[in-house]
Amino acid sequence: MTDYRMLRGIAAGAAMAASVLLAASPAVAAPVSPAAVPYTANQTATPSPTPPPIPDDPNDPERAREYWLDGAKIRQAWSVTRGKGVKIAIIDTGIGKPPVIFDGAVADGTDVSGVGSPDGRTPVGVRDPNHGSWVASLAAGRGNPDGTGMIGVAPEAELLSISLGFPGSASTTPFADQVVKAMKWAVDKGADVINLSFTTNTLDWDESWDEAFLYAQEHDVVVIVAAGNRGSGTAMIGAPATIPGVLTVGGVDQTGVASTGASTQGITIGISAPSESLLGMSADGTLRSWDGTSGAAPIVAGAAALVRAAHPDLDAANVINRLIRTAVKVPDMTHTPDPLYGYGLLDAEAAVTASLPVVSSNPMGDLKEWIRVYRRADAPEPSQPEPTSTPVAVPPLPAVEQPAERGSPLLPTPESLRYGTLPLLALTVPGILIALGVTAAARRIRLERGRRTPTP
Repeated sequence: MTDYRMLRGIAAGAAMAASVLLAASPAVAAPVSPAAVPYTANQTATPSPTPPPIPDDPNDPERAREYWLDGAKIRQAWSVTRGKGVKIAIIDTGIGKPPVIFDGAVADGTDVSGVGSPDGRTPVGVRDPNHGSWVASLAAGRGNPDGTGMIGVAPEAELLSISLGFPGSASTTPFADQVVKAMKWAVDKGADVINLSFTTNTLDWDESWDEAFLYAQEHDVVVIVAAGNRGSGTAMIGAPATIPGVLTVGGVDQTGVASTGASTQGITIGISAPSESLLGMSADGTLRSWDGTSGAAPIVAGAAALVRAAHPDLDAANVINRLIRTAVKVPDMTHTPDPLYGYGLLDAEAAVTASLPVVSSNPMGDLKEWIRVYRRADAPEPSQPEPTSTPVAVPPLPAVEQPAERGSPLLPTPESLRYGTLPLLALTVPGILIALGVTAAARRIRLERGRRTPTP
């Protein structure tokens, strides 16, 4: 059984590594010209508004393209906070070094691929090396000092850059091992939010991820993951979006309708955010247009940073709860959570300002309990209990006596006479006597009838 599970784990890991996809549609990227859960009785207080510390020009052509700033009420949330004091870890291809947008934003970084730079700031991979920069710019891009240019959802939050080598890169380190190392590094460096904008296209995940994701959750980190995209071949969500406790983000278009190409579906989707016609800053400073839940996830990660900054006393479970409980339901939702929309569309202002009861557990599930239930087959066999009483010795039965010499099979044995022949004779002899008596009586009766003289 152990060998079987080992082979199964190796096969699952190989399948996962071969199917990892960035949750984006890079083929459409193009340059942009400038132009339910138990509650406790406590309530969280509504934070007091503060003046926005960074200029914001809604009429700037580039910033005007960020329709989610108003659609998800991010600008309204900025009247309270812009994420100062919160760290967002971007586990991706690495955050590049374009001018302005990340100035002072990246607090630390590392490379877990073995082919990037030690600070995690060199884009890794041949396909979509700018992916990590696009993701980071949506989460916490700074914008220009005059209030123009692209800006992130939490423009005062700090970033941690962890560069991964996705399948197809030059990395020789197994992808599952890279994710484990990246998660633990991010937690140890003080990440409050971790963003994972990729999918493996498999429901299951490498068992080493159990410990890594549990490590993040036990250290009070909000983990945000992308659901994946049909346009990239993801028909249903895959790990890490299937891991209990993470907040999985689905994608919608500009009108708030679930995207047919830049999103997918699944029962673990918790919230939806824009995933079409997004903006992203490349490592070379080029502004790009792109689609995918890879972009929807950092929008929600930025909103989680706003909530954590506004409510520093709340744990990760309550941050997630505020995001999903304040989400805006849409008419297409058949039930809650919905496999396309989760609990609804992101509303950053409500997530920051609403007064909600405090929850005692993560509404997106309990990974520790899942591990206890579903990994128990791999647990060591329980030891045998020690006996509590002294066993009673029972003397053995005497051996069966064997005949000294083997008799002829044609002669009767004492056992056959005792249990076969004698009982048969006891039943047969009386039967024969009774039959003879009946026959004699019948013959006498016939003779008597023959002597009688008939009368006229």
